[in-house]
Amino acid sequence: MTAADSLIADIGGTNARFALVGAEGPAHSERVLRCADYPTLTEAARAYLAGQGVRPLNAAFALAGPVTGDRIRMTNLPWEFSIRDVRDALGLDRLDVINDFTAVALGIPELGAADKVQVGDGEPVAGYPVGVLGPGSGLGVSALIPGPGGWTALATEGGHVTMAPITDRESAVLAQLRKTYEHVSAERLVCGPGLVNLYDTLAYLDGLEPEKLTAAEISDRALARRDPVCVEALEMFCAMLGTVAGNLALSIGARGGVFIAGGIIPRFLTAFTHSRFRKRFVEKGRMRDFLGPIPTYVVTHPYPAFLGLAAQVRRPA
Repeated sequence: MTAADSLIADIGGTNARFALVGAEGPAHSERVLRCADYPTLTEAARAYLAGQGVRPLNAAFALAGPVTGDRIRMTNLPWEFSIRDVRDALGLDRLDVINDFTAVALGIPELGAADKVQVGDGEPVAGYPVGVLGPGSGLGVSALIPGPGGWTALATEGGHVTMAPITDRESAVLAQLRKTYEHVSAERLVCGPGLVNLYDTLAYLDGLEPEKLTAAEISDRALARRDPVCVEALEMFCAMLGTVAGNLALSIGARGGVFIAGGIIPRFLTAFTHSRFRKRFVEKGRMRDFLGPIPTYVVTHPYPAFLGLAAQVRRPA
């Protein structure tokens, strides 16, 4: 380790993943700390650094939730802090705090060929925007915009756009969910809890009593073809993700490609490549010829947020 090492951290509701990065190369000295073991972010960072024998001058942290100013209140964690105060307490010259999905988006240009799998046809066009979606516990959405100084990742709340049905069956699902939710967003359906919503609603529409299943159990049953409701739920999930991805591509002109990140899709990647995702992505009527050449990828790198944080901390202040 050298004085050039910078500190990065991806902070979730349960764990904080710390690492160091140099001026180039991958992150190293990774360590995961339980957030509940530390009263503050500063204490967690100090505990990590104490075991590394290095005092970084620069750092970049990613966390769930919006970053709109100096004061941060985390959604699923009782940590509230001032970015300026944490920077000073850790003796840093610079501390960047960004949304966790913004970090994922910034990691997309850093992916190698082995870190992604293409779904369908298409070739990226250099110099054009890139779309990024990430179904996980919610639905993250971002866009990478090229510029003279490199890529800019847009921090959006695009997962909360209104979900649009394509088939009569999807219309029935949305109509039923509107009895529970005032606004049926894409995130109500295209994420882990969304898959559960799909399963429960499809079972109800078929006159069945849904079992209390997790998203992982639903996908496992679907892949094993053991439960027709689970099969339909997973198929609809993939198709709806294609709808949302196609809408994003049209909205930002994503001729540079659309990337699907998050931990869900890699669990059933083979099935996903044969799902209705790509068909639904391109089927936008008269815009089919625009969408057809746009490539779509699944990110398989285990920690793309670390790639993005490394890129962020290496940028000139």
